[in-house]
Amino acid sequence: MKLIGTILAGATLAIAPAALAQTAPQTADPAAPAQTAPAPAAPQAAGPVTEAEVGQFATAALEIDKIRKDTATPEADKGAKMAAAATAAGLTAERFNAIGQAMQTDTALNKRIQAAASAKLAASGGAPAAKQP
Repeated sequence: MKLIGTILAGATLAIAPAALAQTAPQTADPAAPAQTAPAPAAPQAAGPVTEAEVGQFATAALEIDKIRKDTATPEADKGAKMAAAATAAGLTAERFNAIGQAMQTDTALNKRIQAAASAKLAASGGAPAAKQP
């Protein structure tokens, strides 16, 4: 289970730059006066994390871990691929990061996500699911 926690924690923060890059406002007129954009708010879990989101997060986190470890993919391309993995799992990059941050302080949520990730690994032939105490 400790390995899954490490995977999930690493994956959470890994797509933050990609999420910020995707939401950065673009100025259409370079001659327009510079406007100070408000600093992006820290992602927050908007309401409780549903069981569906727990599964989506676990799926995305496991895929993101594969992308992080893929030495054939250039580092410059990994952020976009990680954000795409979150989207493919059914979460926005922002929601993925919000859930990841919430699981760092919410032990019950952390256990739910670890159990989902363990089950997904076992189903895919990765590692056997560990029994909960």
